[in-house]
Amino acid sequence: MFKDLDPLLHSQLRLAIISLLIGLKEAEFTFLKEKTEASAGNLSVQLNKLKDAEYITITKHFKDNYPQTLCKITAKGIQAFENYVQILQTYVKPNQS
Repeated sequence: MFKDLDPLLHSQLRLAIISLLIGLKEAEFTFLKEKTEASAGNLSVQLNKLKDAEYITITKHFKDNYPQTLCKITAKGIQAFENYVQILQTYVKPNQS
C-alpha cells in the first residue's frame, strides 16, 4: 500500500531546494542559500547530490567580475518531485486511492 519515498528528496534541505526550483526553474546559489537558511558548505554538498542524481544542473560563470552559480531543475528532477508528492499523498490520505 505504501511505496517508498525517494530518499534523495526525503532530506529537508534537498526537498526545499527542489521545491524552490519547481516554481522558478532556475535560481542563483545565493538565493537558495538565503531562502533555505543553509550554510554555504551544506548547501553545496546537497546541490552536488542533486546534480549527481541528475535532478538539477549547475553552471558557474562570472557576472560583473563576481562568480555566479546557477542551479536549474531538470526534467528528471521535475518527475522525481511529482512522484515524491504523489507518493507522499498516499501517506497523508491512505484511504483515498
